[in-house]
Amino acid sequence: MILRVVEEVLLTLLIVAGACGGIWTHRDARRRIEDPFFLWTATLLGLVPVLGPLLYALLRPPETLHDVQIRRLELRELEVGLTERGPFCHACGSAVKADFRLCPVCTTRLKKPCSSCGGLLQPNWLSCPWCAEPALEIPPVQADLDAALTAETAAAAAAGGN
Repeated sequence: MILRVVEEVLLTLLIVAGACGGIWTHRDARRRIEDPFFLWTATLLGLVPVLGPLLYALLRPPETLHDVQIRRLELRELEVGLTERGPFCHACGSAVKADFRLCPVCTTRLKKPCSSCGGLLQPNWLSCPWCAEPALEIPPVQADLDAALTAETAAAAAAGGN
């Protein structure tokens, strides 16, 4: 008699544990899974007492649907912000206008005028796209300091010898 009562109590506890596990699994799966088939599969898995909810907890998606939606919106906002941002200084990151020749904040040279037509050229352009003039600057001629020093020394020796 006592054994039968213990069996009925344990069976009742097992049924209650299965029902609670199924309810918890279904409520959690609704927040994480969109597909109805997988939602109800997870709920059925949760009805298995103790092991079902544990297995579901191991296999469930890490983010809720709300978290996924918020993350997507944040990424979209970041992408829009990157595409809508105007020109900026590559040295300090300050916003500049498209026709600025240098950054007003850090005075970094942003563009240089074409020597032929005066159009503004990016620093890395090799030729002007408007007049096809090469944009390369001709380096200044370096004076031969050794020759100048030798000539100066010879002039000083000649003046000192007289």
